[in-house]
Amino acid sequence: MAGGLNKRRMIQSAVFKELIKLVDPGVKPYQPVKGRPNVIMFVGLQGSGKTTTCTKLAYHYQKRNWKSCLVCADTFRAGAYDQIKQNATKARIPFYGSYTEIDPVVIAQEGVEMFKREGFEIIIVDTSGRHKQEESLFEEMLAVSRAVSPDNIIFVMDATIGQACESQAKAFKEKVDIGSVIITKLDGHAKGGGALSAVASTNSPIIFIGTGEHIDDLEPFKTKPFISKLLGMGDIEGLIDKVNELKLDGNEELLEKSNMVNSQYEIYFMTKGGEQESMARIKRMMTMMDSMSDGELDNRDGVKLFTKQPTRYVRVAQGAGVLEKEVRDLISHYTKFAAVVKKMGGVKGLFKQGDMTKNMGGMGGLQNMMRQLQQGAAGGLGGLGNLMGGFGGK
Repeated sequence: MAGGLNKRRMIQSAVFKELIKLVDPGVKPYQPVKGRPNVIMFVGLQGSGKTTTCTKLAYHYQKRNWKSCLVCADTFRAGAYDQIKQNATKARIPFYGSYTEIDPVVIAQEGVEMFKREGFEIIIVDTSGRHKQEESLFEEMLAVSRAVSPDNIIFVMDATIGQACESQAKAFKEKVDIGSVIITKLDGHAKGGGALSAVASTNSPIIFIGTGEHIDDLEPFKTKPFISKLLGMGDIEGLIDKVNELKLDGNEELLEKSNMVNSQYEIYFMTKGGEQESMARIKRMMTMMDSMSDGELDNRDGVKLFTKQPTRYVRVAQGAGVLEKEVRDLISHYTKFAAVVKKMGGVKGLFKQGDMTKNMGGMGGLQNMMRQLQQGAAGGLGGLGNLMGGFGGK
């Protein structure tokens, strides 16, 4: 190594680059085409979250003005059709299935043909799963695949099973042409290592990751942020992406502030000891906000609400098990944070347009943002904690 270089940073950088090569097979995923039917077939073992993920993906495209629908060709698992029916009805997504037909091939074929006639663009076909890799499962998959001729076959993989992912992914790839991978149950990125094995086995790109049980807990997969979180480095790129979504071309001040946040984050990550302290600070803030009522969190002028009725400080402090002064400090942090974002032009992607203190719906907006960033590792929390501390004048 050349003199003056930081060994830790060099090793970290080398590992980071190699892991990116492992996760990114260099294969472009299938891109649906507007104005024509795109048949997407789901495969995977039972319990992987396959049926739930089908609804999530249909909802993802529906939100983006695609005509999405669901076909339940899982006749093996009792309640599979009821599950899709319930999820799809709640999300207002058209669906097709049968209580009487036992042949999944017939259901898949009829459902796909019907939705094609009706002009649907995203036709998602859910198939049966098994507890083990039984031969009958693969035969059924092949039959359904031949019947509907899918444009893309998505392999759904449970992240919590770890290195068993490799053998599973390989077995499926040998039978059907897997085009993409979705990793589910990635509530915490520390258990995402199995994704590396799955990609290596299928040579297929990961397109989405499931991060929770709600219908919108599905995130487009991005290699660098994923590896960052896997290594405990947080997802500063994800935060910068949110800022880039603003499309505020020519706003030099915003660019300068973004770079400042990035630099400050990296410096803080390398500082020993401060990370745990910042994480604790963030957790205390979240505890205090969890102790607030919905009315207080959503109030568009929550600061005045607390100022006019000081007993609210006392109630929140008692509920969170903190000092009253800490609640007052939190309100102060929020006020300064909102002012900074407003000065930066308002984060439209997260907080809509205009005055953040009005449009973020009160402290609930800050609470939601912190929850999202809290899904990252300690590094992410530390960076946010340091940033929040900076806004508070510390």
